[in-house]
Amino acid sequence: MKRMTTVFREMLASPGIIHAPIAYDPITAKIAQRVGFRCLDLGGYALGASSCVPEPLISLEELLIATRRITAAVDIPLMVDGGAGFGDPTYVIRTIMELERAGAASVHIEDQVYPKRVHYHKGIEHVVSAEEMCEKIRYAAKARRDPDFVIAARTDAMRTHDYSEGIRRANLYVEAGADMVMIFPNTKEEALRAPREVKAPLIYVNSEGNRLGRPILSIQELQGAGYKMVNDAISAISVVYTAVFDLFSRMKQTGRADLDPAATIKIRKDIEDTMGLDEYYRIEAETVEARAVPE
Repeated sequence: MKRMTTVFREMLASPGIIHAPIAYDPITAKIAQRVGFRCLDLGGYALGASSCVPEPLISLEELLIATRRITAAVDIPLMVDGGAGFGDPTYVIRTIMELERAGAASVHIEDQVYPKRVHYHKGIEHVVSAEEMCEKIRYAAKARRDPDFVIAARTDAMRTHDYSEGIRRANLYVEAGADMVMIFPNTKEEALRAPREVKAPLIYVNSEGNRLGRPILSIQELQGAGYKMVNDAISAISVVYTAVFDLFSRMKQTGRADLDPAATIKIRKDIEDTMGLDEYYRIEAETVEARAVPE
């Protein structure tokens, strides 16, 4: 089997846009693969929310544990949100090395301050200088042992400064060694214009329910504009939260889940199929169950 880093590099070299939903645990990752997605992103917001921890407080070890669990469950490439790289270039080097060991195919590192501030969730972002970020990118690129491992640079400067500064930084990060760039335009006009001005494959993030008015664009619009990848930031965790909240509220009020029995049987079978439970049954039937002596 090809390394997932190689698979992802081949995707970048092939025509068409890469659609990568955010997965934050093995079951969301397995579902994404099962319905046909070719790539995933382990997003910081969703990972933090699933642990009831603000994204900036996630530790490198927590991120590595989540990465290992997901890459063990699926055989499609995983891009990982590496935040601000967990520190200065010395820490960025370790972040890259550990994520490679954990099975990630790619990482995106942002030009925000570290420690990253929780105010980021309110849209109050703090970016470092372009020079400091370029230094991180250079050392990130040097740290990888697998040349196919993809380094993506994220810039939030379009919000903290303006569109022009975001484009300037994006191109500087490419010169420093970034293979891809993730940007956050403020308007649809900026979003559709950016791919013509950045000299590298661009990643767009659709963030449903964002409070900043950032546009949500269709895959067709983004591909037509020239984007290479689009991630969906928080839809999965939002839907899971809503469904479980509704279920538990109903159970608290009525004492019952009140689920349709036939539908629930099918859902349980779908979960077990996603887990690959039949393969475990087969192995046991050939080994320990075959030797079992009835009492």
